[in-house]
Amino acid sequence: MIFEIDNIELSFKEKRILNGIYLKAETNNITGLLGSNGCGKTCLLNILFGSLKPKYKLIRVDNKPVLKPLYKTKLVGYLPQHHFIPSHLKVKRIFKLFKISWKTFTHHFEVFGHYKKIKIGKLSGGERRLIETYIVLKSNTKLILLDEPFSHLSPLNIEIIKNVITAEKEHKAIIITDHLYKEIIDIADNLYFIKNGNSRHIENVKELEDLKYLNTSNLN
Repeated sequence: MIFEIDNIELSFKEKRILNGIYLKAETNNITGLLGSNGCGKTCLLNILFGSLKPKYKLIRVDNKPVLKPLYKTKLVGYLPQHHFIPSHLKVKRIFKLFKISWKTFTHHFEVFGHYKKIKIGKLSGGERRLIETYIVLKSNTKLILLDEPFSHLSPLNIEIIKNVITAEKEHKAIIITDHLYKEIIDIADNLYFIKNGNSRHIENVKELEDLKYLNTSNLN
């Protein structure tokens, strides 16, 4: 399945945020979205999800236009930057509600086996982020949008969740953005860079150095 978003135009008052953006994601691929803070990455994900309405947009699934918000189609799972699971819910109860295997999760993250009766709001920001990211990744959807999934995670948990992301791409299209650009570059099959409201498909990581986004020597 191929998802495309095209000709995006978004402005807030007099400020142009996005202008003619194009991005493609497809099953069995991880699409990384890079750019400086405030460039519009989160806005683009919200537009694709359907929670933000731009001046103009065109969304296609397998080359057919989609006229209603993607969240109404049950095709998409979205991890926003903010917490979306109510704080009062106990950890194991969350997995039951979302119909996600608790056993498989604790196989990946053994320490969480001790947290099953704890309310998610009592966990650290990183622990809560990890659960929410995992829930979205394991959702029964065709497209996954991840906004800052590595936020506050330990290096070990980042590596484990990267493995989960890579495994899930086999039957899903995944779009991911994070300020930890090294982790994005490490797992992405395709990269897009947003600057001055425009998107650019990155063929070679060295292009990001030319765009003054990073120093490629830091990737080693």
